[in-house]
Amino acid sequence: MALFLPTAAVDKVLDITPKLIHAMKARAIILDVDNTLAIHGSQEPFKGTIEWARAMRENGIDIIIMSNNFKRRVAPFAAKYGLPFMYLSLKPLPLAYHRAKRKMGVKRSDIVVVGDQVFTDVIGANLSFMKSILLVPTGKEKSMSFAVRRFLETPVRYIIKATKRGKEYFE
Repeated sequence: MALFLPTAAVDKVLDITPKLIHAMKARAIILDVDNTLAIHGSQEPFKGTIEWARAMRENGIDIIIMSNNFKRRVAPFAAKYGLPFMYLSLKPLPLAYHRAKRKMGVKRSDIVVVGDQVFTDVIGANLSFMKSILLVPTGKEKSMSFAVRRFLETPVRYIIKATKRGKEYFE
């Protein structure tokens, strides 16, 4: 079960503060796009997330956007944030996580992976020996594969809620 569990969990990306990242002994974030910074497929960022990313960088936290989506989806979105990005990452395979680590010039212990999916973001972080923060997905994806994955995530999210996973970082 540990493979499926994040280091911590919050509702939305705006709940992540520099204080939280530093409490996790990290200084870099690998950041998902869909249902993390915007509704799946939308080019309109969630309100406040551009300012959030700026504040994180002003507090010495490096950020790279990493998505399984195509360049035409990720590049214009990353440009709005002024962030470097990686696309077609094949999450949860560790290769892209290690490429992101090299691009940021940090150790894997310095990284927190932030995203809304257990089967890509959290498992990828765990396979790469990185910390993770799982978000509550915002919006509903339309494909059957997403419906199946969300259904399979249910027990993991129940355990997270029941154990208040990561609460030590919030005290």
